[in-house]
Amino acid sequence: MTREHYIPFNKEFLLDQTAAFAEDQKKVEDFKKLFDIIEHYYHHEAFNLNRNLKQNYALFDPDLSEEERKGYIGKSDFSTFKKTLLKVLENGNYRRVEQEVLDKAFKDSDLIGLKLAIDLNAFKDYELYVRGQHKTKEKITKYIFWKKEIEIEYYDRVMIYLNYNEADYLTKKKVKLGKVPVDPGSIVLKIFKRVPKNDLETIFPNAIPKMSATDKLLLWVPGIFGGVSLLSAKVIPALINMYEAYQTGEAIDLLNSKTSLNQGLIALGILSAYCFRQYNNFINKKIRYSKMLSDSLYFKNLGNNSGAFYSLLNSSEEEILKETILAYTFLHKSKNPLTAEELDNQIESWFKTTLNANLDFDVKDALLKLKNIGLGIENNNKWEVIPLEKSLIKIDQLWDEAFDYYQK
Repeated sequence: MTREHYIPFNKEFLLDQTAAFAEDQKKVEDFKKLFDIIEHYYHHEAFNLNRNLKQNYALFDPDLSEEERKGYIGKSDFSTFKKTLLKVLENGNYRRVEQEVLDKAFKDSDLIGLKLAIDLNAFKDYELYVRGQHKTKEKITKYIFWKKEIEIEYYDRVMIYLNYNEADYLTKKKVKLGKVPVDPGSIVLKIFKRVPKNDLETIFPNAIPKMSATDKLLLWVPGIFGGVSLLSAKVIPALINMYEAYQTGEAIDLLNSKTSLNQGLIALGILSAYCFRQYNNFINKKIRYSKMLSDSLYFKNLGNNSGAFYSLLNSSEEEILKETILAYTFLHKSKNPLTAEELDNQIESWFKTTLNANLDFDVKDALLKLKNIGLGIENNNKWEVIPLEKSLIKIDQLWDEAFDYYQK
C-alpha cells in the first residue's frame, strides 16, 4: 500500500501528543493558544475559498433552478472553479485515482460480483479523488452455502467529479443517464466514505447492472442444449408416435407413450427450474447492488454538489493545521536548525514508533505554510521557528490584519 500525505489522526489528538514536548505547563498552554489562533486564521481562509467555490460553481450546480443559474451567467467561471477545487483537494491531501485503477475497478468486483455498465459518453470529464486507505476482511457468498473470507481494500474518502455533456450531445449519442435525472451541462460532486477500491464504479449515478459472460453461459447454454436434446429425444418422438397412430387408426401404446412424454416433461421442468435458479441468482445480485447503492447514498454519502464544499474545506483546513502543528513543534524542540529532509525523517519516524502509522509527511508544504504565516525562517537550506512568545505576538498580529477594513 502506497504511503500518503494524509494524516489519519485528528488535530486534538495530535495537540495532546505533541504537548509532551513542552517543558512545563505554561508552554503547553502557550502552544494551545498559538495553534488556536492559527486554526481561526486558516478557517478564515477556508471561508474565502468556500465563497469563491460557490460563486463560480453556481452556474453548473444541478441543485439550483434554471432561473437561479441564469443569474450567474458571466459571474461563474469554470476554470476558476476547477482551479480552486483542485487547490482545496490538494490541501486536504486528496489524490486523483489513475485511469488504470478505475479500469480495474470497472473490470473487477470484490463485494457484489456484478458487472456494471457505465455510459461514459454522458460526461465531458470525470475524475475521482481519494484519501486514506485501509484493509479489512469481509465474508462474501461464493456459492449457495459457501462463504469465502477475502481481504478488501477500502478508501476512507472518495470524491467523484462528473461534468455532464450538453443536451444536444447526449441526444446525438443516445446516452442513458440512469434513473436519476440530471441537468445536461451541470457538474455533479459527491463525497463518500469507506468505498471498496474494486467497487469504485458503484458510485457512478448511471451504473446499470448487466449479466456477465459467465451469467449468460450458465443461463443459456444448459437451457438451449438441454432443452433441444430433451425435446428431440423424449417429447417430440412421443408426440409423433401418438399422432401417427391416431392418423392410421392403429392402437396407441398409451403406457409407453405417456411414460416417455411424462419423463420428457419432468426433465424439462427440472431444466426450467435450473434456468430460473440461475436467473434468480442474477436478480439477487441486482438486489444486493441496489442495497449497496442505497447504503452508500444513505450511510456513506457525506455531501453533494455545493454541500460537498463544507466537507472538503473542513478536511482541508484540518490537514493544513495538523501539518503546521507538527512542523512547528518539531522545529521548536530541536536545539539546532534542521534541513527539510531531517525534519521529514524526524516526523515520519515519530509517527512510526509512537503511533504505528506509516505516512509520507508533506514537509515542503508544511514549511511553506510556516513561512507564509511568518513563523518559519530558512537560512542556508536549514529551517527554524521564532520563539514561542514571539510566535504568539506574530500570529496575533496576522489575525488582526486579516480584517483590515479601517482606512487611515
